Amino acid sequence: MSRPCEHPCRPRNKTVAAWLAFLGGGLGWHRFYLYGMGDVWGWAHAIPTALGLWGVDRVLTYGQDDKLSWVLLPLLGASLVAACLAAIVYALMPAERWNARHNPGLSPDAPAGATQWLTVIAVVLALMVGATAFMASLAFSFQRYFEYQIEEGLRISQ
Repeated sequence: MSRPCEHPCRPRNKTVAAWLAFLGGGLGWHRFYLYGMGDVWGWAHAIPTALGLWGVDRVLTYGQDDKLSWVLLPLLGASLVAACLAAIVYALMPAERWNARHNPGLSPDAPAGATQWLTVIAVVLALMVGATAFMASLAFSFQRYFEYQIEEGLRISQ
């Protein structure tokens, strides 16, 4: 796991990290903010997001019967859910723990780890969007699975 910078550097703000996770978590923006551009996990966030967006493109091009899009679309949902979960975890982390983990050179009650109104708004929006993405991904996946089972059952019975 990547570590925050060890030398004196700008403090990592909890509110900024929560908003970056919410807005660009699927692309790893929050990881790059916290750990730098060399963070492998930050770059790994983009892979399922790109595959999920490819699934959206396939649905728009080939329609909902495209079987590959059935696999790819839930990846986008999972990326959105993971990003929203990261935003929630960051925003709800106590200031002392945030500063100990991401700002080790600062005092435990440094303002960088403080919870503000913008932090609370990020939690509320992340809950709404994350729950919607999770339920939509589940609904799409189960619908496609059961439609496929019915099609195969009809094909076998003929």
